[in-house]
Amino acid sequence: MKNLTRRSFLKSSLLTATTVGFSARSWSQVPGSSETIRVAVVGFGGRGGDHINGMRKLKDKQVRIVALCDVDQTVLSKGLSTLSKDGDVADGVTDIRKLLERKDIDAITTATPNHWHALATIWAVQAGKDVYVEKPVCHNVWEGRQMVLAARKYQKIVQTGTQSRSSHGIREAVEWVHAGNLGKILVARGLCYKPRGSIGKTEGPQAVPEHINYDLWCGPAPLDPLRRRRLHYDWHWFWDYGCGDLGNQGIHEMDRARWFLGVSELSPRVFSFGGRLGYEDDAETPNTQVVFHDYAKAPLIFEVRGLPEKQGSRNMDAFMGGRVAAIVHCEGGHVVSPNYSSAIAYDKDGKELKRWSGSSDHYDNFIKACRSRKHTDLNADILEGYLSSSLCHTGNVSYRLGAKKSPDEVREKLKGNNAALETFGRMAEHLKANEVDLDHDKLTFGEFLTMDPKAERFINSREADALLTRHYRRPYVVPEKV
Repeated sequence: MKNLTRRSFLKSSLLTATTVGFSARSWSQVPGSSETIRVAVVGFGGRGGDHINGMRKLKDKQVRIVALCDVDQTVLSKGLSTLSKDGDVADGVTDIRKLLERKDIDAITTATPNHWHALATIWAVQAGKDVYVEKPVCHNVWEGRQMVLAARKYQKIVQTGTQSRSSHGIREAVEWVHAGNLGKILVARGLCYKPRGSIGKTEGPQAVPEHINYDLWCGPAPLDPLRRRRLHYDWHWFWDYGCGDLGNQGIHEMDRARWFLGVSELSPRVFSFGGRLGYEDDAETPNTQVVFHDYAKAPLIFEVRGLPEKQGSRNMDAFMGGRVAAIVHCEGGHVVSPNYSSAIAYDKDGKELKRWSGSSDHYDNFIKACRSRKHTDLNADILEGYLSSSLCHTGNVSYRLGAKKSPDEVREKLKGNNAALETFGRMAEHLKANEVDLDHDKLTFGEFLTMDPKAERFINSREADALLTRHYRRPYVVPEKV
């Protein structure tokens, strides 16, 4: 990948890859307001279980689950059994391609691992289905933009699973900030202080359970031996499948921070630093990380911490009242959004000024847009999900191209950037409390990357540009022309 531009890489991929195509249904087949919307849930070993429950709650709104799809036969059988016990009948499917051939399915929801999100969504809209796709919507920047293009081309409804966007409380807080009630925005910040312990250290490849179709599980990713104890969930901490906690939990807070900041394009400059510190295990992604997006309006800073407040503690750090939160710092005070449905405003002295709360059902919003056929009715349209997800990805690109640096070298790199220096200072104190010696276990300091936000390409690093996409394994290839 080192010497390839994104364009040349994509061309070479297309010469050797095949894709699966589907014919979109005619417009007349889209369900009307009085017709039942038939849904299939794809991938439900974890977050997808909430998709099943969320769709079942909409029965009175003429929504019915007609199929479940999972590559794990144990998960699939359990899901079907649970549905049948409650009187619901659905078909079980292992291969999503077989599922999408069916004409009796109007929409899918998908909570597969990240590396499947784009391909599942694009194949689905090509097959005439609307899609609810979990966050982050994509595994890399390029394929996320392909999702947006496909949704628009086939005029399909594609909702992102960032349910904060269905909070009228947070929406009102965003509008209040944008109206200038606290003056100019100085910094938008996202926090993901969430406990993440070691996943353990293995000795060589692990056996894949026979009830899992591993070829389908890997899909677009390399069909490499399993090198972790748990196939499920711990994929989050490997670059081939996940994006670390920045793209796992952090995407929610990244999305809220970007919403408060009011920007609708990728940042022109980005850098990241951090490391996997405090223990040694098989995982690749950092458990401690800072990402700095240098927007002209104000910087967006994201912080990931997986270690506790100090060694031996079960508690996590907090910053300005938040742990897993979005914070917007303004001239006249700040606003904290500590969860998916609320926000609190404070003046410069810390006195509470105003609070907001309340949310509507994110799944219901998706179904309503499926009936109206207006993507503008979505609270979290695929474009919004793509932009916020990509801020996670570009931060990770910088980190992955980084080099080990001592604390003094990090300070030198950040010289003149007071917001970044302050954030690094708190990170260093946090790691010291966890008995991490940064002179020995040095941080990885990523490249300073410059992007053309319109072209969505880095302009100062061919290596970084190559990481905006990936090599896709046949036949699981995200098409260049959707």
